[in-house]
Amino acid sequence: MTLRLPVLLIATWLLAACAGPAYYLQAVSGQWKMMRAREDVQALLDDPATGSQLAGNLESAISIKAFARDTLALPDNGSYSSYVEIEGQALLWNVIATEEFSLQPRQWCFVVAGCVPYRGYFKQQKAQDFARRLEGKGMDVLVAPATAYSSLGWFRDPLLSTMFSGSDIRLAGHLFHEMAHQRLYIKGDGVFNEGYASFVEEAGIKAWLESSHRGEDLASWRRLENAGEDFKALVKQARAELSGLYRSSQPDPLKREAKAEIFQSLHDSWQQLIIERWEGKQYYAGWFEKPLNNARLALFNTYSGSHCAFSLLWDESGADWQRFHLLAEQKSRLGSEQRREWLTQSCSAIAHEAKL
Repeated sequence: MTLRLPVLLIATWLLAACAGPAYYLQAVSGQWKMMRAREDVQALLDDPATGSQLAGNLESAISIKAFARDTLALPDNGSYSSYVEIEGQALLWNVIATEEFSLQPRQWCFVVAGCVPYRGYFKQQKAQDFARRLEGKGMDVLVAPATAYSSLGWFRDPLLSTMFSGSDIRLAGHLFHEMAHQRLYIKGDGVFNEGYASFVEEAGIKAWLESSHRGEDLASWRRLENAGEDFKALVKQARAELSGLYRSSQPDPLKREAKAEIFQSLHDSWQQLIIERWEGKQYYAGWFEKPLNNARLALFNTYSGSHCAFSLLWDESGADWQRFHLLAEQKSRLGSEQRREWLTQSCSAIAHEAKL
């Protein structure tokens, strides 16, 4: 598994050309190190020295990847046929930032990916240093680990040890999500790209569990999905309140007080959900391990804000994966403003449209 350095340099330059030299160098170094560390999956399985747990994980990945190809109509392009052992919690650390009184994430622009609402670092310390600089400018900032990774088909992406840190259901989610990015990606539209990949991930997991006849796991997944709908409603309400506050003419000190109250209300409402609807299960507890801010809400909206739009496409497709992808491609060809309007429709508006 080798990659010529000049090819990697050129490709990484295309991905990071609009950033400064320091960012460019860390991107080259991190990508090169990862690609050099790849080990062939089949060779590992054939090696008696490979531990039973890793071998089991790799076999699960092979099976899940085949399901993604054969059932979900996702690409089989040689990615995830190699493996890399990652040191630490994540391969990449993404920095998300907003202004103090805004829910719109800052965009960073790259030649291949276009403008995206995050900036990735292969070193956690570098991400934290960059985040502190943005915080020094008064911005709301979040540093989020990325346990899975896609180069959008530029390279044959490897399986990462971090992808095996949870259950095989989470592994399936990682693979379905990242393979969806390779299936369809619009330069510069993070809400479309992450919304599409997140829908494929969620619907794909359900289809995979059903095909595997894992009724108990499917029931647990559906409970988690229902909890997700509850939580999305809370976040939507908080976003609406914050948007109104930020548009108001109140002086900044009063806005800060009201902002803190809205975030506290979100936390309190989450605790009520645990008691009243989730039978004591603390879904989304990771959200509240650190103080809430605009950046966390912005990231959540990037991944979940267009779920209703893609659900409508799924219904239109008749639960046919090939047709669903084709319908998504049609939407991807809309003009940016039309696409934004389609993505941000309310669930009630989409339900009304579906009845017409």
